[in-house]
Amino acid sequence: MNYHGSPVPENVLPEPAVLSKARASLQTNLPPDGVGSQSAQEHIRRDICPGLSASSKSSRYYGFVTGGATTAAQFADNIVTEYDQNVQVHLPKETVATDVEYHALNMLCQLIDLEPAVWTHKTFTTGATASNIMGLACGREHVLAAAAARHGREASVAQHGLIRAMRLADVDDIQILTTVPHSSIRKAASIVGLGHDSVKDCSEQGQTNLFDMAELERALIRPRTASIIMVSFSEVNTGQFATQCTQDVQALRDLADAYHAWIHVDAAFGFMARLLPESPEYETVRRCGGGLDLADSITGDGHKLLNVPYDTGFFLSRHLSYGLQVFRNPNAAYLSSAAAGIPSPLNIGIENSRRFRALPVYANLVAYGRSGYQDMLCRQVRLARIITDFLFDNEHYDVFKPRADMQKAELLSSTFMIVLFRAKSSAVNDDLVNRINGTLRIYCSGTTWGPGAGVRFAIANWKCDPERDWPVVRQVLEDVVAVDRNA
Repeated sequence: MNYHGSPVPENVLPEPAVLSKARASLQTNLPPDGVGSQSAQEHIRRDICPGLSASSKSSRYYGFVTGGATTAAQFADNIVTEYDQNVQVHLPKETVATDVEYHALNMLCQLIDLEPAVWTHKTFTTGATASNIMGLACGREHVLAAAAARHGREASVAQHGLIRAMRLADVDDIQILTTVPHSSIRKAASIVGLGHDSVKDCSEQGQTNLFDMAELERALIRPRTASIIMVSFSEVNTGQFATQCTQDVQALRDLADAYHAWIHVDAAFGFMARLLPESPEYETVRRCGGGLDLADSITGDGHKLLNVPYDTGFFLSRHLSYGLQVFRNPNAAYLSSAAAGIPSPLNIGIENSRRFRALPVYANLVAYGRSGYQDMLCRQVRLARIITDFLFDNEHYDVFKPRADMQKAELLSSTFMIVLFRAKSSAVNDDLVNRINGTLRIYCSGTTWGPGAGVRFAIANWKCDPERDWPVVRQVLEDVVAVDRNA
């Protein structure tokens, strides 16, 4: 992936005066006659664009795990708008759009060492939130069908509705068992009718992300209760994985099979850990990416480490039958369901209408291949570890450690592309995010860590260059605490 020579703006955020000017330029009332296309374009370029952040253009944007858009993806996204395809119905005699999507999804599976033929339910979504909704909807369908089958009955939320299906299955509750879930899981639980309270923490005491397997099994054996196990592959706040090797996932798989549970993996960006080279430098993180193939369904984001534009996510499942059961459009004869082995996307996903979001993914995979993505990821991990190394023994900062007794070498080997830290001075820490972002040179996200506030770097942009970016990051981190030393 050739990132050299790609211009990087000096500032990630616009100056306050520029923001004010852009905001003041906005039309607040509908023009009676309009100003014309050319004038509208000039207004957007001249007035609005300067007021936007450089989240995609800058390698020093470290917020929201936003990767940016490569040159190939930008080109493809413009083609998406120019041709404006209806990609939800497979129409092989009219367009190759669904063929592109089919092959993009297969290549995506190959990128992360998943067998495409096994993952029979594959589709693109707007992002990880929509994919999590799909995972819980399919999981809900499975666990109630399994419970009903044990009583010699059939139960389907898609067919009978949630309340009647639970009665047919002799189930009073459906629970989502997890550790440190992303907020979108609770949102997804609400949308599919399970509720926020269905999400239950089964984390090991003293370990923020790992499962307490004994507690998990106690939850699984609750009477008249069906279960979905949700696994975080690189939790968004700390970057840590809920499982540390294939054997951990196999233990979850064994429990799920024994108690008829569904395993859904939120791998929004953690799925890319499987792409790291097989070397001692990356061994710990690669192990954490093991066992992904044992899940029932997987969520991923494209606008994170795949570096395609918003909004792009993907959903993978080994159970196409549940996907068709939940998402098929019933009684719509004019909508063909499949041809030549490619199901119409509208029958396996949420939307009946959406952009041709597969094309930028296809463009990136064809343009950069495995080695290009591997190069990008290694640069991102390297910068994350340089920052972690700097913060570990720093007199002004504390860096997050999954265990209090963790030594530097162990922490560095487990660092993926998230760095969570805070200032030791409470006065500095209370204003740390504002101080860092106020420099305009880099951007980070505020978060919480334990009882207090923290700062998170998410290094995801394809232009990441440790040699170029680290000196800027270091200068900012030193300058924002030097203010108090010099006061």
